[in-house]
Amino acid sequence: KKKFCRFCQRNVKFIDYKNIDILKRYVPDRAKISPRRVTGTCAFHQRKLAEAVKRARLLAMLPYVVD
Repeated sequence: KKKFCRFCQRNVKFIDYKNIDILKRYVPDRAKISPRRVTGTCAFHQRKLAEAVKRARLLAMLPYVVD
């Protein structure tokens, strides 16, 4: 089954690092960023997603590692 980018379907141009609910879907319980082959996001949105997750981690909105 072909996976589709959810951000492309919704015509999202910018992924906000303050929207933690969306970012948590792409960060599993081990606190690693899920790869493209698992989530189905396109390369453009995967880069934007990784950047948003890293910014959220820097501001302590998301954890770097699990306790």
